[in-house]
Amino acid sequence: MELTAKIEEQKIDYKSISSPPGGILLWILILLEVFTFGLSLAGLVYYRIQEPELFAQSTAMLNTYLGGLNTVVLLTSGFFMASAVHYFKKGNRSAGINFMLATIITGCAFIVIKWHEYGEKLEVGLGLEENMFFTFYWLLTGFHFIHVVVGLAILLIILLKVKNSNTTTKTEDIEAGAAFWHMCDLLWLLLFPALYLVF
Repeated sequence: MELTAKIEEQKIDYKSISSPPGGILLWILILLEVFTFGLSLAGLVYYRIQEPELFAQSTAMLNTYLGGLNTVVLLTSGFFMASAVHYFKKGNRSAGINFMLATIITGCAFIVIKWHEYGEKLEVGLGLEENMFFTFYWLLTGFHFIHVVVGLAILLIILLKVKNSNTTTKTEDIEAGAAFWHMCDLLWLLLFPALYLVF
């Protein structure tokens, strides 16, 4: 009996693998996005090796303080979103709503800080065509910026549905929004050191 119980415990839950939080199609999308982003980062590394001095000088022109601040802001928003999912699963709707709102507010803070940083670059003429480094900077951060905006729109729609008492929002919908939002966190965690810290 004990041996049978141990075998039962060790069985793989194939249903949870084929039905991850948010649905399998969302995770296929996320994997494709991360793969595309990874290829772009590989291109960045390749050109950095080709022109190390140019890339080092260009990296030094970035505002590491704002990049670091945005890293903290986005990780904080990821924590808030994970907490929101936790409380919704526990049935604490009020706490879940509050943490989702906190996620959206901190996500908007990321947008404001990044927009300010973009303004700094444009003021001194560091545009897309400045050099290969800034081509990657604008394309990669722009790609991420768009994803954050889309993520915020998704979370806002879910939050409005949750707050509408006449609408039943499934936990799977909240998990789907959280999965997309955590993808934005992951992309930035790859992007920040690759652009701001590697000289």
